[in-house]
Amino acid sequence: MTPAPGPAPGPAPEHLPEGPSWDALRHHGDAELVPGGVDFAVNVRGDGPPAWLRERLASRLGDLGGYPTVDDDEAAVAAVAARHGVGPDGVLLLGGAAEGFHLIADHAARRGLHAAVVHPSFTEPEVELRRAGVGVDRVILPPPYRLDPALVPDEADLVVVGNPTNPTSVLHPRDTVAALCRPGRVTVVDEAFCDVVSDEAGHTLAGAGLPGLVVLRSLTKTWALAGLRVGYAVGDPAVLADLATDRPHWPLGTLQLEAVRACLAPAADRELETVRAQVVAEREAMVAALETAGIPVVVPPEAPFVLVRTPAGMDPVAFRAGLARRGIATRRGDTFPGLDATYLRLAVRDGRMVAELVRAWRAQREGDRR
Repeated sequence: MTPAPGPAPGPAPEHLPEGPSWDALRHHGDAELVPGGVDFAVNVRGDGPPAWLRERLASRLGDLGGYPTVDDDEAAVAAVAARHGVGPDGVLLLGGAAEGFHLIADHAARRGLHAAVVHPSFTEPEVELRRAGVGVDRVILPPPYRLDPALVPDEADLVVVGNPTNPTSVLHPRDTVAALCRPGRVTVVDEAFCDVVSDEAGHTLAGAGLPGLVVLRSLTKTWALAGLRVGYAVGDPAVLADLATDRPHWPLGTLQLEAVRACLAPAADRELETVRAQVVAEREAMVAALETAGIPVVVPPEAPFVLVRTPAGMDPVAFRAGLARRGIATRRGDTFPGLDATYLRLAVRDGRMVAELVRAWRAQREGDRR
């Protein structure tokens, strides 16, 4: 079905650097969906949460007549704290990681910070920072898109980086990202997909205790809860306290709090291991199928999505539109600073769906060459 429209765009900043337009920066994969088609555009795993999680959430429907309780909130915070080895003051529950970017932008505006956003990457952080009137430097990483802390301006007192980075699927070493942290700087690490990488412990900074560090996590991707909006931040207690300054009472509802507890419970850890292994296996099979079909994979992927390029010499916009007409939804790359229209992001999918993608790709490629 056609997705519901997102929030109305705010006014474009007066001085936007060369690259994607304001509307393009606000573009997300759900806008690419094809009614009745095969979805490679949205990085949510599956069509809905697993049965046990649906049942867990359904068990709380009878509580919706009352406000979320202090006990529910404290239990959710405790679950996050236990997972990452931090105290309760090192946790901030969020209505999805996107809320974290919104709060960080307002924090930066209050503090008069100057930001550097590492690209190509998820564009919502830059959108929020510019919305709040915060000055932003773009740090454009060249292929193969590996983070080099020396490229970040020394004067930046707020730095945003993804790990693994969307859409390149590059996973940066823990120590490389940690090198961005220093006293007097807020370092925001978007780890929305870090729970399903092969070596989470070797790459995550959640619980690292570094000055000014804020790690954002999402529970909506792996557990197919995008419609519920659930996430959290782990990091420097002083920064998290400032982020929460102007939040209203009950920022998360009862079902969101229950989802946090459920997805971070020990029982869910066992399923997460299974999901992680499935992602790795499906990604390896998908890359092999793409390469066999002559679909260029830009860099070896380490996240649940793959960055590819359209066939050389063909109009990339027309090619992507042709895939859509054939029922294949892909995520355009030209809305990400540092990429252009020849790049497409493909969510990792099972073999049946990949076979449909390959058939459509070949048909479109050969049709366009006639």
